[in-house]
Amino acid sequence: MFISRQYEYADITVFMGNRDVTGLRAIKYTTKQEKELLHGKGNMPMSIQKGNKTNEGEIGLLQSELEALEVAAGGSILDLETTIVINYGNPSKGDMVKTDVLVGVQFTEDPREMKQGDKFMDITVPFIFLEKQPKI
Repeated sequence: MFISRQYEYADITVFMGNRDVTGLRAIKYTTKQEKELLHGKGNMPMSIQKGNKTNEGEIGLLQSELEALEVAAGGSILDLETTIVINYGNPSKGDMVKTDVLVGVQFTEDPREMKQGDKFMDITVPFIFLEKQPKI
């Protein structure tokens, strides 16, 4: 039987540094690969050539979560290397949990921003990582 229930934001759990990230506001990650058409005789491509793969993402955190990361890193998140584990699904709703493990995560920026009228600091921190290991 095929179950078509879609994941909701409330069904996502993210672990970083072996702790549940309760101040999570967003998570985004992608793997890209360079690809180029190879042309020879004529004007139609003969094949698609593949190059390097890159892995990058962004995590949206509340200020308190970013400060906890700074403490764990000994001062700067730019010096931290960690693993991020993302679980999709809620077993209490009968979901089979799907897990992605991002290995070798390093943050590339340490941004801060607040505007007049903001009630809290919502920080988007970009990162790169070595590998995504999907687990079902």
